[in-house]
Amino acid sequence: MARPASALPVEIQPAFLGVSQSATGKVWRDRLDTRGAARALAISQRYQLPEMLARVLAGRDVEIDAVADFLDPTIRKLMPDPYTVTEMETAARRIADAAQRREKVAIFGDYDVDGATSAALLTWHLRHCGLDPLIHIPDRIFEGYGPNVEAVRMLAGKGATLLVTVDCGTTSLEPLKEAKRLGMSVVVIDHHQSGDELPEVDALVNPNRPDDLSGLGHLAAVGLVLITLVAVNRELRGRGFWTGEMPEPDLLGMLHHVALGTVADVAPLTGLNRALVAKGLIALRRRDHVGHTALMDVSRLNGPPEAWHLGFMLGPRINAGGRIGRADLGVRLLLEGDVSEAARIAAELDRLNTERRVIEQMAEAQAEAEALASLGSEDKGAVIVTASEGWHPGVVGLVASRLKEKFSRPAFAIALEPGGIGTGSGRSISGVDLGNAVRQAVKERLLMKGGGHAMAAGVTLRKERLAEFRAFMEGALAQEVAASRHENELFIDGAVSARAVTTELAATLNRAGPFGSGNPEPVIALPSHQLVYADEVGQAHLRVRFKSGDGAIVNGIAFRAIGQKLGHALTEHRGQPLHVAGSLSVDRYQGNERVQLRVLDVAVPDQGPAVIR
Repeated sequence: MARPASALPVEIQPAFLGVSQSATGKVWRDRLDTRGAARALAISQRYQLPEMLARVLAGRDVEIDAVADFLDPTIRKLMPDPYTVTEMETAARRIADAAQRREKVAIFGDYDVDGATSAALLTWHLRHCGLDPLIHIPDRIFEGYGPNVEAVRMLAGKGATLLVTVDCGTTSLEPLKEAKRLGMSVVVIDHHQSGDELPEVDALVNPNRPDDLSGLGHLAAVGLVLITLVAVNRELRGRGFWTGEMPEPDLLGMLHHVALGTVADVAPLTGLNRALVAKGLIALRRRDHVGHTALMDVSRLNGPPEAWHLGFMLGPRINAGGRIGRADLGVRLLLEGDVSEAARIAAELDRLNTERRVIEQMAEAQAEAEALASLGSEDKGAVIVTASEGWHPGVVGLVASRLKEKFSRPAFAIALEPGGIGTGSGRSISGVDLGNAVRQAVKERLLMKGGGHAMAAGVTLRKERLAEFRAFMEGALAQEVAASRHENELFIDGAVSARAVTTELAATLNRAGPFGSGNPEPVIALPSHQLVYADEVGQAHLRVRFKSGDGAIVNGIAFRAIGQKLGHALTEHRGQPLHVAGSLSVDRYQGNERVQLRVLDVAVPDQGPAVIR
């Protein structure tokens, strides 16, 4: 099992391959302690599994008796009774009422991928029930996050009698009060953390509300919408709604949406989430959904999609509409049935994504310079708070994420508008609850509004409160950040030589997937392999090649390494032996497959401390 985090004294394992300080400043650790290694051996022997796969399973705390279910996660076994979620029964009955009465339903979604997939899934279901729902995705710049009074009045004016918010609404007290005043019923399906006060609605379906005991707080909003629709289907089945002319919709046929929204929202790939994504990837590989197929084609996705494709290729294109284009483009693509129109929308999203990258890179360079200046040569400070006029509000979350990755501490990027109001996003590191700190800043009136969850948050503030906000976050998070950064570790699942790095090994390890948040991708080490080639490719990437002592070669790539510590280490040690750590992927080109190592870290083989300066 993974090395336990405990207040009790534990035996600290020696650094893996003796790497106590790598190129990126990490200590390498074996993911398995003595007990974990024993469990891996038992798993390998009982199930006749390759040793490396058994080590990966043991390193993710898979119990011996749970191996078969882990390797083939099924939704049927993991799907809970929907009514364990607080107010789910009320929500299901109200949506079922709307279907029976042929009501005009309005769907209000968030402008990110989770919101788009949630809105698309709910719309698809209601259309199957014979309804024609209104869909509203707010403009990020002009409307901001969540329901607003003007949009609520517009939807009521179009005859909506039921408002369903997806991936938003938990903290929208005034707009939803206005919806009730206008005579609309309101159902909220959301997963964001709540404040002290809950909205006055017919049903608030949110496993992260304080009085919910379902244990489903890890679900993305789209997964929660799926469970809600399971409840709606059951309710309508009991009422005799489904007939030969109106058959019950197959929710499992729409797992494309659930997989995309779950991965893009960085929900932990454990339990039900992992099963939903695993089966959703199978659905995507069938290429039977017009919108998703157009998205994969425009992303130039060769071969079967994997979870990381959803997070790094498909998701950003859906997001681009909400960031710098029309907010509803993603939902429109996911609901489009015409192949040529879907291709047109996908091409527009691809164009916007390219434009977004340029805007992001400019803002990122400015934010990085500001962060370096604030941290100083001594690298002091627990939190990075950057702000500037001229930044596009649609890319600040991406900039914050880059800062967090580069500086290994929570980071905010805030776009300042001409009127002196700043809107921004924050991203956190493991063990630091950013959402809680932001809610405290709202209570202290340092922020006009703000919220989120442990790993990400959004803020709105006045420019003159920026310094106070920075100081508040520094004080609020200093202890958590210090504890999290105390030992910067890279956990290694096992070591192999270049000759063992094959497409077969990659396929074997992938049996423990899909990988992502909560189920980390296996990291393997190549001990003392000679770096025989390193050259820049694409946008700041390095293509590399390593050779083992027996002459076998491994091709690799270090993404976004140019200008970073890893890039410097690689370019400065051409021709020399290095310990290498990375994850395997299969590169597909013109029908051919070859294994590739995504390089995460390197270190000089031990001649004393393994240090690269």
